[in-house]
Amino acid sequence: MIALRHMARPALILALAGALSACAGAYTGPVEVTRFVSEQPAMLGQGTITLEFPDELRNAGARDAFASAVASELTALGYTVVMDAQSARQTATIRTSRNSIETADRGGPVSVGVGGGTGTFGSGVGVGLGINLGGGERGPRVVTELAVRISGPDGASLWEGRAEQPTSMKSPYADVDASARTLAAALFKDFPGGNGETVTIDVDELR
Repeated sequence: MIALRHMARPALILALAGALSACAGAYTGPVEVTRFVSEQPAMLGQGTITLEFPDELRNAGARDAFASAVASELTALGYTVVMDAQSARQTATIRTSRNSIETADRGGPVSVGVGGGTGTFGSGVGVGLGINLGGGERGPRVVTELAVRISGPDGASLWEGRAEQPTSMKSPYADVDASARTLAAALFKDFPGGNGETVTIDVDELR
């Protein structure tokens, strides 16, 4: 952090110009959200719900960040988030990954939807949300993705959604905590949303 208090005015101007130039070089894309709603939407947004991560997430900080962000959004919707899975009436299954744009382009499509055989979420390079690609920062370098599946007491899917955002590594939204909050806020915006809809949300709409 630049110490501004004791800097002379010309030096201060140069320092601020340099900081603004650095920010201008960072890329922050919008969040694309896809959602599917079951034929039993009345069960959504109420009762007890627990969180689970079915896939290994090596970065404990990322796991905590996404769990906290999703829990906060679910609570705002009217759920009571509980730790004991046995006492929960619903389950929110969380999957997340961060991949380089090149990896994401080469990989297969990510599937999300309500029904058997859907709800899968791709993982690969950067699954620990800690990669540093370096290089140019004026365009998207990575895509961070968050997928959540809400299932009922019988295991049937009630709602599924996926949010993804391209950023450069120098974007403030590449920070894991900021990324988790942004993706979760976009994912649950106007919950439950329309069945099969895909919307694009600018980060300014989430502030």
